[in-house]
Amino acid sequence: MNSASRFRSRGRNRDLETVTFDFAPMVDVVLLLVIFFMLASNLVGQSRALPIDLPSASKVQRIPPNIPTVSVDKKGVISLEGVKQVSLFALENKLRALTQKSGGLVSLQADRSGNYGRVVAVMDTIKKAGGLRLAIATK
Repeated sequence: MNSASRFRSRGRNRDLETVTFDFAPMVDVVLLLVIFFMLASNLVGQSRALPIDLPSASKVQRIPPNIPTVSVDKKGVISLEGVKQVSLFALENKLRALTQKSGGLVSLQADRSGNYGRVVAVMDTIKKAGGLRLAIATK
């Protein structure tokens, strides 16, 4: 057998080999992506959460998630969209643009043992900022 025939026979054997694809690494990557997105979605919901003890209600109606949320905690600290320590003046200015986008709907989260006068002042400020409808958050 000469050297040219030897090379040809090797080439034929390579053509007959079957190529396999291992799915295990791809499954690992997909599972890691699923875990990442599950954790990321949980962290997004918790970043806007404030320590407010909401009052309970017997009848609940869901509101859309894209409306501005104003929170008043037990000490009377006002928060807008999770940003703490907003004054009434700053609340009115920042809320004006947000109420136009939401059609005048604003969500209010007030602690059940908080200062009632402070909550009423916040409600008045929401109205001045263009809030036409108020959604009171409950458990």
